[in-house]
Amino acid sequence: MANQDLSQRIMLAALDQFGRLGFDAASTRDIAKASGVAMSSITYHFGGKQGLYLACADHIAVVIGGVHAPLMEALKAYPPETVEAAREGVLALLENFARFMLAPESQIHCQFIVREQQHPTEAFERIYEHVMRPVLETATALLAIALPDRDERARRALVTNLIGMSIVLRIARATVARVMQVDDIDEPTGALLIATLRASAQTLLTQE
Repeated sequence: MANQDLSQRIMLAALDQFGRLGFDAASTRDIAKASGVAMSSITYHFGGKQGLYLACADHIAVVIGGVHAPLMEALKAYPPETVEAAREGVLALLENFARFMLAPESQIHCQFIVREQQHPTEAFERIYEHVMRPVLETATALLAIALPDRDERARRALVTNLIGMSIVLRIARATVARVMQVDDIDEPTGALLIATLRASAQTLLTQE
C-alpha cells in the first residue's frame, strides 16, 4: 500500500508537470521534489522519465474509463434496438462526457491529453485505444441505429462534432466563463450548459 501511495504521489506531480510544460520541458527533479520523493524513486517505480510519462497516460485511461464504465456496461448489457433508445444512448454518453469536462478533476488529465492531441506519441495511442476508441465506436454504433439513412462517414463526422461540443467546456473553459459572464463555471451555469448541449445534440440527432 505504501508503494502504491508513493507511485500515486509521483504520478499526480508528473501529470501536473507534463500537462503544463510538456514532456521535454518537464523535469524529473522537479517532479521528485513536488511529490516529496528522491529521484531514485522515479527510476525504481517507473524506469525513468519515459516510463513515468506512459504510466501517466495509462492512469488517465483508467480514470476516464471509470467515468464511462457504468454507462458503457449498461449499453453493452442492454443494447438499444429502437431509434429513440439509440438516440438516448448517444445523449447519455455525451452528457456523461460533458459532466466530466466540467468537473475540476478533469483539468489535470485534459492538459496532458491536449498536448498529445497536437503531437501524438505512444501515450496518445494508449489513451485512445483504452478509453477513447471504445466510447467513440459505441457512439458511432448507436448512430447507425439512430440515423440509419446516414452513411458511415457521415455518422463518424457527427460523433466528432458532438464530442467537440463537450470538449470545449474544458479546453476553452476561460472563454466559456467569459461568455456566460461568470468568474468560473459554477453549478447552475454548468447545468445550463449541459442542458443546452443536450438540446443542441438532440436537434442534430433528429435532423433529416
